[in-house]
Amino acid sequence: MSLTPSRGCLLDLPWEDILVPHILCHLPLQQLLSLQRVSKSFQSLIQLYLANMRCFDSSQIGPAIPRAAFVNLLKDNEVLQQLVLQNCSDWLTDRELLPVIGQNHHLHHIQLKGCAQLSRHALVAISLSCPNLRRLSLAHCEWVDSLSLRSLADHCKALEAVDLTACRQLKDEAICYLVQKCSRLKSLSLAVNANVGDVAVEEIAKCCPELEHLDLTGCLRVKNDSIRY
Repeated sequence: MSLTPSRGCLLDLPWEDILVPHILCHLPLQQLLSLQRVSKSFQSLIQLYLANMRCFDSSQIGPAIPRAAFVNLLKDNEVLQQLVLQNCSDWLTDRELLPVIGQNHHLHHIQLKGCAQLSRHALVAISLSCPNLRRLSLAHCEWVDSLSLRSLADHCKALEAVDLTACRQLKDEAICYLVQKCSRLKSLSLAVNANVGDVAVEEIAKCCPELEHLDLTGCLRVKNDSIRY
């Protein structure tokens, strides 16, 4: 009787119970994508991981992620909780983003900073599909308008942090509506928007008792009196 231990293979471990939740989640996404080229079995394993990953950060793939790669990576995922899209501003449009948003209703953190080619329809889709959203960055997204922000306020009342830096279409009325509906806000940036004035700041003070951070850098219409308020 041989006492020589048999050699095990990584792929012999249970995929959904061990490999995906406890091993692959600790590897950089770029390395996981490279593993797909090892064999058909590894390709199937990585596809299973991609369909079940909770967080997608495009910066983990490299300085620039191609459009086709983005679409392919997320086409089967319906359980995302965090979506961070950087280095995508050159090509990311509603056509690529809306299917991802539409099939992921558990998102609580979305980062779209600098994604300038999207439209107001993207924000409306987020508001309708992501009722548990808590953190949203729309910095330098000048397509954000008052109507799409109202939709966000009406449907995402659990918001805790919103970055509206340089969203220059927004005026006091839109900001007031947001804070009236989303009173749990702890962080809000309205920086680099000359349309924001004292009316919005005073309404923020009234409606958001848990607010810890308010960025008004470059809001030239805001006077000292409203800040003291």
